[in-house]
Amino acid sequence: MIETLLLFVISMMVVVIAHEFGHFIVAKRTGVVVEEFGIGFPPRLFGHMWRGTLYSVNALPIGAFVKSRSENDPLTEGSLASKGPWRRFAVYAAGPFVNIILAFLLFTTYFGLPQATIVSDGVLVYQVQADSPAGSAGLLPGDVIVRVDGEMMDTWQELHSVLAVASPQDVLQLELLRNGASVSASVSPRYSEELGRNAIGIVISQNLVSAVQPDSLAAGAGILAGDSLLGVNGQGLVGQDALDELLASLDASSPVVFTLLRNSTSYTAEFTAAQMEAQPLGLQLQWAPGTRLEYRSTPVATAAVAGARLMLSVPSLIISSVPLMQEDPSLAFVGPIGAGQLTVEAVRVFGASNLIFIGGLISLGIALFNLLPVPPLDGGGMLVALIEAARRGRRLSERAIRVAYAVGTALLITVVVFATTSDILRIVQGRDFGL
Repeated sequence: MIETLLLFVISMMVVVIAHEFGHFIVAKRTGVVVEEFGIGFPPRLFGHMWRGTLYSVNALPIGAFVKSRSENDPLTEGSLASKGPWRRFAVYAAGPFVNIILAFLLFTTYFGLPQATIVSDGVLVYQVQADSPAGSAGLLPGDVIVRVDGEMMDTWQELHSVLAVASPQDVLQLELLRNGASVSASVSPRYSEELGRNAIGIVISQNLVSAVQPDSLAAGAGILAGDSLLGVNGQGLVGQDALDELLASLDASSPVVFTLLRNSTSYTAEFTAAQMEAQPLGLQLQWAPGTRLEYRSTPVATAAVAGARLMLSVPSLIISSVPLMQEDPSLAFVGPIGAGQLTVEAVRVFGASNLIFIGGLISLGIALFNLLPVPPLDGGGMLVALIEAARRGRRLSERAIRVAYAVGTALLITVVVFATTSDILRIVQGRDFGL
């Protein structure tokens, strides 16, 4: 836990430094005099003056800052306020822009990491839909699609990739394994409006219940031939050996919960290890041949597309989470303390690699938060710059600016206090995010 929190603090520092670095670079480019670029907050530990800017490292590791000359005084040469509206807009936008780029790079890295993938020598057909191309081609439940147009199929993703580039005029040649014998079939994919992609009308699984022994535990629990075993005690399975090993590791009092699929509905059947010792389970499974677990890396282009899609889906995710915000605002508005708790929980459940994913979420969250058109956030500065650009450079009154910044600052302080209080109460009450 301590290591995870330390890595979270480092991640936060990297994200904030990247944000301020964006402001710093564009400010320099637009002629703003930057007096100091600081990592952390004072008191200052040490610094180095280079080309008119003091680069400092400070004692409080809770962020970073860019200090420009008389930032809000338009009469001071070299100040941010002395620049035209479009230059100020660029300086304010640079921080969130860098955070968006950083989030994209982190998401791409996360999706590109080697992932545990279930691989087999062909994909097992669990179900064939009526009036589908696969049904017309004669495919049956229990068939194993070994090759498509001579290309080996060892994961369902590879089958989907082949179907994705096929046209309705294409006739795909399938090499099947049926009851140990090789069978050929021809099928033309059909675009599915429901799925939003090409399909041939099959459901794929790693195994199939081929037989259930009468008067067995499985028969008594209502398991039928044709079902598929999804997992035991919440664990996915990779082959018969993995199932046997898991069952052998349980003591007599351990509950054994089988999760199975029938048609499109999952259900559970529960036993105890003692029952399974006293009476045969009576479950015979047909597995996709050579089922095994391999760690495979995703191509960079594929990982980048996945990262971009995730970022583009964020607005719809925010909209869909509005009911949750109304039901429990403490889960919707989190500060650094809540983000740290969420990181610890996510790493505990999903593994250390999730730190990269959380880092991407934090970077994207900081970008979106700062883009809110509320002074003194970057979005507020951008809004003022846009208004003044529309007024052909005519400045807003100092009084209007002061009022906007006072109201915005009060609002932000309220949000920060609410989020921090909610985060502390959540920890004190022993609640988590339910991952």
